[in-house]
Amino acid sequence: MGVTLSRAVQWSADGVQLENSPLNNDILTEILLFTENFEIRHPEEARIQFSEPLQWKTSLEAADFTSDIYDTREESAVSLECDDKGRPLLQLSPPDITVHSFYHLSNLLKLSKDKKMGEVRACLEVNSEPIKKIFGPISPTIHEGKLFNILHQLDEKLLSIAVRPIVREGRLSPAAVNTEVDLLKRENRVLKSLCYTSDYVFSNGCRSPPWRQMDGEICSLIIETSDTEPTLFITCNTSGVFLNERINGEGGENSFITKREVYKDIVTLLKNTSPHFAAAADEQDFAIQDVPSAKKILHVETVDVEETGQTLKSYDHDEKNVPEKLARNKPGSRDKTLEPSLKWTKLGLTSSYDEVEEKTRRSRESKKSPTAENQKKATFSESSLPGCHSSRKTKSPGGADDFSESSSEDDENEEQPERRAEIPTDLPSEYWQIQKLVKYLKGANQTATVIVLCALRDFNLVQETCQLAIRDVGGLEVLINLLDTDDIRCKISSLKILREISCNSLIRQTIADLGGLQTMVSILDAPVKELKCLAAETIANVAKFRRARKTVRQYGGIKRLVELLDCVPDSVSLSAEQERDADVARCGALALWSCSKSTRNKESIRQAGGIPLLARLLKSSQKNMLIPVVGTLQECASEKSYRISIQTEGMIEDLVKNLSCDNQELQMHCASAIFKCAEDKHTRDLVRQYDGLKPLVMLLNKAENKQLLAATTGAIWKCSISLENVAKFQEYRALEILVGLLKDQPEEVLVNVVGALGECAQISENLATIRKSGGIQPLVRLLSGTNQALLVNVTRAVGACATDPENMPIIDRLDGVRLLWSLLKNPNPDVQASAAWAICPCIENAKDAGEMVRSFVGGLELIINLLKSQNKDVLASVCAAIAKIAKDVENLAVITDHGVVPMLANLTNTGDDKLRRYLAEAIACSCTWGSNCASFGEAGAVAPLVHYLRSKDPLVHQATARALFELSKDPNNCITMHENGVVKLLLIMVGSTDEILQEAAASCVANIRCLALANDKAKNG
Repeated sequence: MGVTLSRAVQWSADGVQLENSPLNNDILTEILLFTENFEIRHPEEARIQFSEPLQWKTSLEAADFTSDIYDTREESAVSLECDDKGRPLLQLSPPDITVHSFYHLSNLLKLSKDKKMGEVRACLEVNSEPIKKIFGPISPTIHEGKLFNILHQLDEKLLSIAVRPIVREGRLSPAAVNTEVDLLKRENRVLKSLCYTSDYVFSNGCRSPPWRQMDGEICSLIIETSDTEPTLFITCNTSGVFLNERINGEGGENSFITKREVYKDIVTLLKNTSPHFAAAADEQDFAIQDVPSAKKILHVETVDVEETGQTLKSYDHDEKNVPEKLARNKPGSRDKTLEPSLKWTKLGLTSSYDEVEEKTRRSRESKKSPTAENQKKATFSESSLPGCHSSRKTKSPGGADDFSESSSEDDENEEQPERRAEIPTDLPSEYWQIQKLVKYLKGANQTATVIVLCALRDFNLVQETCQLAIRDVGGLEVLINLLDTDDIRCKISSLKILREISCNSLIRQTIADLGGLQTMVSILDAPVKELKCLAAETIANVAKFRRARKTVRQYGGIKRLVELLDCVPDSVSLSAEQERDADVARCGALALWSCSKSTRNKESIRQAGGIPLLARLLKSSQKNMLIPVVGTLQECASEKSYRISIQTEGMIEDLVKNLSCDNQELQMHCASAIFKCAEDKHTRDLVRQYDGLKPLVMLLNKAENKQLLAATTGAIWKCSISLENVAKFQEYRALEILVGLLKDQPEEVLVNVVGALGECAQISENLATIRKSGGIQPLVRLLSGTNQALLVNVTRAVGACATDPENMPIIDRLDGVRLLWSLLKNPNPDVQASAAWAICPCIENAKDAGEMVRSFVGGLELIINLLKSQNKDVLASVCAAIAKIAKDVENLAVITDHGVVPMLANLTNTGDDKLRRYLAEAIACSCTWGSNCASFGEAGAVAPLVHYLRSKDPLVHQATARALFELSKDPNNCITMHENGVVKLLLIMVGSTDEILQEAAASCVANIRCLALANDKAKNG
């Protein structure tokens, strides 16, 4: 940040304040985001204390510091965490604030709300060189080195932000320089050598260091010619290319002086520097000569599809009149891309290969993206119908949908681009017949066009050979062109064909490439209902991949599709016209189902008012309507806003009702929707109230349908989080069925089954049921799997089973405890935490727990090392396990040797109540060995523990009081406690109804009192 603040940001005239410029705002925003998230991304480095604190005038007040890691008194605030000299690491005395670590900087920004940017600006204006304050004049230590590297990466990122506009403004660009160097290396035989001084390429294409890029520098080159001495040192800048000369042979970065001549490119410099190069260039017709002006445009024509034999695709023409060396590679070249000829520049046709490729691409796309003058709507009066032109109208985006080019879609990846193989010679006759028909279609009149389309529909268009025959002869472009005509018959016939063949992934991508989706979206506004249906169904097929879904949204398709849903009457019996309306709604729901796999499309559906319309359609009695409606809902239910709406719109009742229908696909989607919605307690209660639990259990009997089974077991898992639902599952004997599903099932099903058993096992009665049903053995066997989600659930289930003393011997005999212990080495922190929680009841209920734990070679060292984790749930679970382990004296001695005391003490400055509770328990149990009690005091664990008593969690109070009682057995600890105000807090808890808390608090106060009396007696003695 030091380099950035001194060179990248823009200061006001007086140099005291930062200018309010776009560049400064970009840099400050980046610093704000970096600092605010620092504590989460780098928790260890966030705790490193600065050499000197950062100080500035703040707009914050004491009332803003609402976190319990700060102590607020009147108008000031201080952090509970202090340095080794007892000074708070954050201190506020308005308007002055002092901060000693990134941890408190990060927390401060989180508390600042709408004042964040002002705080960052104020801090940087006063602390213009923060690096010096953070590390001081001495080099960073090894521990601080990580922080230094993190800040160095930020520095480079900020400099790249500052450099971006500068690089854009120059005449030369990194791409142009790189192209010229590549061509010189490849084509030139005059130069002895040519190389960059740096192999590292920044994201903007430059090779020079960021601080040089600030001055427009792109890269430096070392070139040897046959007639120049010494070697040429050349700098490429956005303002031009110039030569450097070494001063008296000196070395080093600053031992060069710049000559005054600045040339427009490298070739011009070489021609003016090396006569031999200039002569050779003229003789050999070097391609690398004057860079043509921007006005010179490469013109590459394309030819239409040939009408004989196996024709080319209309969207993949070869360029016919491109010079030979541009159209193909040199013999022996490994690079399969197009390369420019040595003679091109004399014709003024190219400045770089990228430019040639770009213009060639534009020429190819001219058939599908015509200029404004030929964007007129095709009619039968035009000679272009049907397909004489490859040009077609391009729709502009419309509607209320988002048109942002960036996408945050988190669904499946883009379908793989087509790799077209050679067409085999043994194709069926249908392939060639279809190709002939499509050729007729291209030059047919109105009547012939309709006849040909009808003939095409007579083929089996579901067959891949027929689909590819249409595509290979350029038929897709013709069919899409026909959608722009005014003839309804042609539009309908064309859409019917496109609907059938768009089931093929290659066809889908080609339709999207040709702009077919834009036309189909516009057809959704057509007055003819059959057209709307066909367009929506085809969109449903094409929108199976991300780019297509994005296109539908960008061109206003989501809003139009939602409008199609609003045409179904509430009456039960429908007229013919009303049935057509219902079919329009069904097709609209099908398209929305495909589009709803995109996160942004889900939001667009909601904003367009789709939720109440889907709720209305959900009451339909038509299964072909319900399947896409429920399919859309279950896709959208991954978003919290939809889950709330599904509750409030009364859709849970309808989903439950359809669980009992006779259509397994509909049942599967309903169960899947319940699975996602049942994360919320109110939804779980509604499923029970509408008698949905029994149908779910009944669906478990359809185990042959794995998709239905996965959705059903998922719904049962989430519903069993509520104990009231577990009681119902007991009544319906669901546990026995679930145990039977622990074998020979897909992992997706096993994850849900084990999750449900783990929830049901929270009721002690069910532990015997799982054991008697033979569930312990398959559960333990699953501990050796690799599926992370399954391991999280199975460790929880085994841990729950271990709370029953009768289950524990079975688990031990099956080697379950060893398997749980080995999962502590799993790289997934969720698995580590779940395994540690499961180990706790195993230790508690094992017959000889101490000996069992010692039998695991390296086991104690492994669990102690997990105290270095950055995951709070892992830390809490490990502390809970240590509390159980420490009850055995021998094991406590071993973990003490492994450094458990300083590692536990190091965790005490936490604000997480769950971690506080189990950390206090671990400290309490660890105090009973040797000098551990005094060691905790020396490690600074006592004072933070006193602050735990201010927590609002009574379980934290109980564990903390027990720990303080054990620690109070050391006189020095008593003094520390008294100095931190523990007596007043404990006296309140002496009156608690919790007997354990009451006794621990009273005993601790008694120890402190005894020490005080002993001191008084000694003084008066």
